[in-house]
Formats: sequence, C-alpha cells, structure tokens
Amino acid sequence: MFTGIVEEMGGITVMNKSLSGAKLTILASTVMSDLKIGDSVSVNGICLTVVSRSERDFSVEVSPETLSVTTLGSFAVGMPVNLERAMKLNERIGGHLVAGHVDGVGVIRSRQQDANAIVFTITAPPEILRYCVPKGSITVDGISLTINAVSEQGFSVAIIPHTAKVTILGLKQVNDTVNLESDLIGKYVERLLQERSQLAKPTISIDTEYLQKRGLI
Repeated sequence: MFTGIVEEMGGITVMNKSLSGAKLTILASTVMSDLKIGDSVSVNGICLTVVSRSERDFSVEVSPETLSVTTLGSFAVGMPVNLERAMKLNERIGGHLVAGHVDGVGVIRSRQQDANAIVFTITAPPEILRYCVPKGSITVDGISLTINAVSEQGFSVAIIPHTAKVTILGLKQVNDTVNLESDLIGKYVERLLQERSQLAKPTISIDTEYLQKRGLI
C-alpha cells in the first residue's frame, strides 16, 4: 500500500522489452536509503517489485499485462518517473490509501494556469469515472490528488507549485497519458452495497404447472 505522496523523481537508465515482459533500471536517491530486494515501489502509480539494486539504482520486472494496461509500455531511457516506497503503518498518511494497481489510462485534455496552481482536465474511462466525486481522491501517475469537478468524459484536478516541482505532473502537457487509480474505499463500498442489494431481493417461486391447469398461462 502507498499514500500517493511522491518521495522523489527518478530516472530510467535501462529499459529492456521482450515478448515475456520488460525489465527496467531506475536511478534514484531518496528511496534507496532502506530499499531491499523484494520491496514494493510505486513507479508512476504502478506497484512494482525490486529484483536487484546497487548503491544508486534499482531494477524491477514488468509483466506483459502491466505493459498493456498502463503507460509503462511507453517508458523510455531518460524518462523521469514518480517514486514512492510502500507506506509504514506508524507514519502519517498524507494522501489516501493507494494500492498501486492501475485501473486505467487517462489523457490530459487541457492544462491551464490558475493563479499559482495548474489545473488539468483529464479524460478517463467509465470504469474510473464511476468512482469519481467532487472533493474525492484519485491517483494520477502515483500522485494523490483531490478532484475539483467531474463531467461525463473526465475530471479536473489542480496542483500547487510544490507538486509541479517534485513530480512529473509538472512536466506533463496536453495529450500526454497518465496512469489512474480510483479511490479504493469507493470500490469496497460499491461491492458491499451490491451484496446487500442482492440479499434484500425477495425470492418468488412460481408453480407453472399449477397455473397451466387453471388456464392462467
């Protein structure tokens, strides 16, 4: 689990793709302090497992499924990425609960300056928009953000200068793609309501033979 509070921007130094997946090496500093093989790291909102590390970088392996459903397939050497280590339960949660399991890919449709903030309008698929509510939470490329407004096609978020400086969202432009993860709590609430609705439905048993004998059907 993560919080959506990006710790630093790393840089991709090696990117090897094949039919069996991909392996990439990421240059980093802050997250390297206590990173171990087997640890989970959020890379642009994608939960990946560290398979090797050195003093200055770490490597992760990616499955074909992850390549197909996230923006990772477009990663390249030299590209900056948002990095966050898994959360610790004894620390404050500055953002919201983030699983690191990308629900889909969005596209930036507009980027506008509003005083000191940058407002992004992002289109998103219906399976993500169903969990979007004004003032609710969403994860964009691993960044925990508050939704300003929601439309039939997408939603808008604003970032402050600090977020623009320390994450890759400050570099994103119109038509760029981003990884999206819906609010985890919303998914569980929907599931529980579905179960409750099904349990509440009355079960009606119809004796068709009885009705036929009386000419009712």
